[in-house]
Amino acid sequence: MLQKNDKRQYQWAFWLKWIIPALLILAIEWMSFSPMWIEKNYSTSGYIIISRVLRTLIGWMNFSLGDIIYVFVTAFLLWKSIKLLIGVFKEKWNWKRFGKRCLKLIYGLIWIYIVFNFLWGLNYDRAGIEYQLQLNKQTYCKEDMVVLTNQLIDKVNEYRRQIKDSTLPNEPFEKIFNEANNSYQTISKEYPFLKYQNRSVKRSVFSSFGNYFGFTGYYNPFSGEAQIRSDIPRILIPYITCHEMAHQLGYASESEANFVGYLAASSSKDVYFLYSVYLDLFSYAQSEEIKQYFLDRDIAGLKNIILQNRKNLDSLVRKDRREIREFFFKRENRISPMVMDVYGQYLKMNKQLAGIDSYNEVIGWLLAYQKKYGKL
Repeated sequence: MLQKNDKRQYQWAFWLKWIIPALLILAIEWMSFSPMWIEKNYSTSGYIIISRVLRTLIGWMNFSLGDIIYVFVTAFLLWKSIKLLIGVFKEKWNWKRFGKRCLKLIYGLIWIYIVFNFLWGLNYDRAGIEYQLQLNKQTYCKEDMVVLTNQLIDKVNEYRRQIKDSTLPNEPFEKIFNEANNSYQTISKEYPFLKYQNRSVKRSVFSSFGNYFGFTGYYNPFSGEAQIRSDIPRILIPYITCHEMAHQLGYASESEANFVGYLAASSSKDVYFLYSVYLDLFSYAQSEEIKQYFLDRDIAGLKNIILQNRKNLDSLVRKDRREIREFFFKRENRISPMVMDVYGQYLKMNKQLAGIDSYNEVIGWLLAYQKKYGKL
């Protein structure tokens, strides 16, 4: 039996154990109400140091440490779950023991949440690129999308014609990663806040699972690594790499990461990079263009614009797009849509109300940037 003083010390230690994380969560929630405070005191200061330290410590490794950590954590959780089930079958059910295990699980999840936010998650609440470039993202109409889509068709055709071969080359990953790094060095001369140092971009260990989890790239906030799926059509890799590197710079929003990735990739002198970014942006723009026609209930106009876009695209661009579609079509499954729905809910919880469609919101930033700076 515990003595009276020992019991008091135990109770104090128990409450202290919960008070500290509770105060940290309150601090996180308080900071989330002040985007400018986060922008100035975290995203462009403390986080820059954290991310550079992670990339310096881990970036030199030629394998994905973050992916390996995920494997061990998953294996540990499975082992714990199996152990719990065995305990349930072997012993009489003990609600007190079950309650303690639930508290341990909750306590662990709370600390994961805290660490996630201080390592990266607070960036979801920053002022971001809108503040840094003084952009005014506005709603757009059908006519805006027709103009932008046609401009992107011209860009896509121009850069595809500069790639002489009818079959797109499979550029080496290391060359792509180096050029992505160079692109950020170039754009940082114009926008110093996009300075990227200590490259840490890796091919994902989980590339073969991408069909089921629906990813082409992702950022690991616990290791600071940018992970790229290696089995997809290679022409997609340059823009995806720049997108994930934008996450490393603290742009948590998918639309902002898409836009920052565009700023970097479009500053490259490599035709392969330029084709990659404008090919992807054309897909986003055409998707939004179709959406606007649906909203206007202009079905005849919709059919006409799809035919017009197809006619205006270079035959090699159409061929490349068809091959990309076929790649993903062959790998369709029932699991991926469910996973993407879960991820969409995660995005909504982090103030990206469009969910998985948040990626398409790069079009709003693109139009605002074009309007202010006259560039595309």
